[in-house]
Amino acid sequence: MRRVCFRLQVRPDRLDEYVRRHSQVWPEMLRALEEAGWTNYSLFLGQDGLLIGYVEVASLADAQAAMEATEVNARWQEQMSEFFVELDGSRPDTGFTQLTEVFHLEDQLDAIRSDQSEDI
Repeated sequence: MRRVCFRLQVRPDRLDEYVRRHSQVWPEMLRALEEAGWTNYSLFLGQDGLLIGYVEVASLADAQAAMEATEVNARWQEQMSEFFVELDGSRPDTGFTQLTEVFHLEDQLDAIRSDQSEDI
């Protein structure tokens, strides 16, 4: 699985409504995400509107394409786009800034465990 982290900026005057909408995501949207391979998907929101998303997927491009093929995603993205700044006409599900992973504890632990087992 590939770990993907991304950021978006929610309009400060829309934070409460954004949180409310995500407390009751449409069941058909939840099922579509699951069927498209989005796993361990979380969103984190700062008081200033900074939104950080995390998801694990086999392929981000494939997971996005699978969602693109659903009618529910088109409706969801249309409604969610009003909450964000700096999208320049892109939808939230494709207009985010992806962050580069620079550290993952389990990867480094696995590496040192592997090195130690080779020494035996």
